[in-house]
Amino acid sequence: MSHEAHESNEPETPYLDFAGTTPYEDYVQADVLTHLQHTRSDDPGEMVFLVTTQVMELWFTVIVHEWETAARALRGDDVPTAVAALKRSVRELDALNASWRPLAQLTPAQFNSYRAALGEGSGFQSAMYRRMEFLLGEKSSSMLVPHRGAPRVYAELEKALEEPSLYDEVLRLLARRGHAVPEAVLKRDVAQKYAPSPEVEAVWTGLYAGDEGDELARLGEALTDVAELVWRWRNDHLVATRRAMGAKTGTGGSAGVAWLEKRAQKNVFPELWTARSHV
Repeated sequence: MSHEAHESNEPETPYLDFAGTTPYEDYVQADVLTHLQHTRSDDPGEMVFLVTTQVMELWFTVIVHEWETAARALRGDDVPTAVAALKRSVRELDALNASWRPLAQLTPAQFNSYRAALGEGSGFQSAMYRRMEFLLGEKSSSMLVPHRGAPRVYAELEKALEEPSLYDEVLRLLARRGHAVPEAVLKRDVAQKYAPSPEVEAVWTGLYAGDEGDELARLGEALTDVAELVWRWRNDHLVATRRAMGAKTGTGGSAGVAWLEKRAQKNVFPELWTARSHV
């Protein structure tokens, strides 16, 4: 083997000497991320609870980005871009839902060992999760109240409350494509929680009874994938909470399991589910 050939098989040595921080650090900000963990108890289990919760917040942020991308695309009648964003969010929701696994085996004693460190903190106070809910059409002006002390966060939530949800944009698209979405639905107060419509159900029934390869039918399936994983998220939350604390009052004064049970019974994009009974 020639000297040149031998040299070509040698692995290249990566750059190791940088004037400042590494380009990886500059892009990812790993040093910031890995120093955000400030536990409040001596229990070693609190670290996984804190990190898992922070990871959930990051996934909320990505998913909000995807759904806002999809909503903008739908406003511009760009269904392929919207579907692509929704499909990405399905994979991200899978990863988000997997975040429950480190917490799903907590016994009451393990959770109670650091529960007091949470004080009045509760997941329902998450601003980014609230933006997710608003994009799904789960609007509630009262959910802005906990964030009154944080002007930037409050402004972002208020904007999300007053803008059409992802599903509102879907229904407006269906109307522009000639489907019989009622004026009352199209002109509803988008700051209010979405209520199911028999006429919208009929539109989806017609789409699903037609060509399965139709662009709008495929949009409906992408939305259904999202809705299914949102339902699974709520149920996984319920099971993890029930296992860790039973029926006790939740942190932050919530009703705990009773509140989560009520949430788990509801579907987002409701007519996409009920229409299937008529196809």
